[in-house]
Amino acid sequence: MRTAQEFIEGLRDDREVWYRGERVADVTTHPELGVAARHGSLDFELAEDPALRELAVTDGHSTFYALPRTAADLRRRSALIEASTAHGATLVVLLKEIGTDALFALHRVTAGTDAFARVQAFHARCRDGDLALAVAQTDVKGDRSQGPSGQADPDAYVRIVDRRDDGIVVRGAKVHTSCSPNVDELIVIPTRALREGEEEWAVAFAVPVATPGVRLLCSDYLHGTDDPWTRPVSSRHKMIETLTVFDDVFVPWERVFLAGDVERAGRLALAFVEFHRFTAVSYKLPLVDTLVGLALALAEANGIARASHVRDKLTWLIGYAETVRGLTELAADRCGVDPATGIAFPDPLTTNVAKWTFARDYQEAVKHVIDVAGGLLVTGPSGADWEHPELRPLLEKYLAGAVPAAERMALLNLASDLLARSYAGYQSVLAVHAEGSLEAEKLQIWRSYDAERARTLARRLAGLGG
Repeated sequence: MRTAQEFIEGLRDDREVWYRGERVADVTTHPELGVAARHGSLDFELAEDPALRELAVTDGHSTFYALPRTAADLRRRSALIEASTAHGATLVVLLKEIGTDALFALHRVTAGTDAFARVQAFHARCRDGDLALAVAQTDVKGDRSQGPSGQADPDAYVRIVDRRDDGIVVRGAKVHTSCSPNVDELIVIPTRALREGEEEWAVAFAVPVATPGVRLLCSDYLHGTDDPWTRPVSSRHKMIETLTVFDDVFVPWERVFLAGDVERAGRLALAFVEFHRFTAVSYKLPLVDTLVGLALALAEANGIARASHVRDKLTWLIGYAETVRGLTELAADRCGVDPATGIAFPDPLTTNVAKWTFARDYQEAVKHVIDVAGGLLVTGPSGADWEHPELRPLLEKYLAGAVPAAERMALLNLASDLLARSYAGYQSVLAVHAEGSLEAEKLQIWRSYDAERARTLARRLAGLGG
């Protein structure tokens, strides 16, 4: 297994990364992307932490790469994802989590085909090399009323443009690709079900990030600040998302997992989501726990903890956090086991109910914490003010509450970073769209629920038979 420093050193290559109109020479030393790279290294620190090593390491390799076989394996994976995200101060690290979600799905979908051995070999390479992975799934899609074959520009979905004896050539772009500037390998999978006639878009493969023709255009949404006092999380933890362009990229056959099989393309898209939404609710657990803890601490700091309406909000937050946690654990306990591979997968119904519950109620949770916190979330002083010898006594005098000003402002600054500043906006969008939208989760709930069982019960109780 690699150390965090070995991971960082492995990112220094010829990858084509763009940020704010400039080509980035070294993602590890860049003032913004370097923060993201160091955040990503947290997935490698877990194995070096004596308190977490037993959880983080399985048979000498990262536990992330261990194929889950039982509900207990899925629970352990969830606990590792939660621990990693807590280590990242509520921001998921995602350098091994998402890639292994895709690898598990690829195992299940390619079983019985020639590609299965290639998937196994790639999985072993990533596990043995302790590699960092990103997944590019979401195509840019163009006109969303049309599928891939109906687009004015066929490159709106990544597609095969040439087949050669030694491999394929692909063209197109994926969007919302998390962490891609700071990983070793990029796994590309379909975003949707496809139909006959759309074989060229039915493609899945993996390439090193530094492959010629792979171009990463980074979003600057979380562009940083030099004031860690007011932004205790976002100044030290960052995730970079990219528009990932494949400009006639060559992929050798040993790295191609799907090429023209439209039926398996849809199955792969769905199988990945089954694992990745379970990852999603697992990494949300430190965030919902933090919302509860912040509301409790701020109520005490503001001297309002005994107010009945505040107690009501705190109770709601506790119920919200524990419901998401309970559903996440139940999704593992209700797991299925794929008969072809023996891989355990989280129960799709419960996983989607968990993700939908988190996303549906997230803004209500944020509202409750903001209500308890007060307006200083957006009117408080800067770090420079706090450090100024003439201003500090005034701030300590007038910003004290039921606790000293230093304690109160530390809590308020954390709440402001999580709930009111740019990082808060990022988390709000993640809640609605990451790992699938609310509508996608509701659709999967509808598909997964055994409606006939409930209907039969109701009819029997009504005296109508089965």
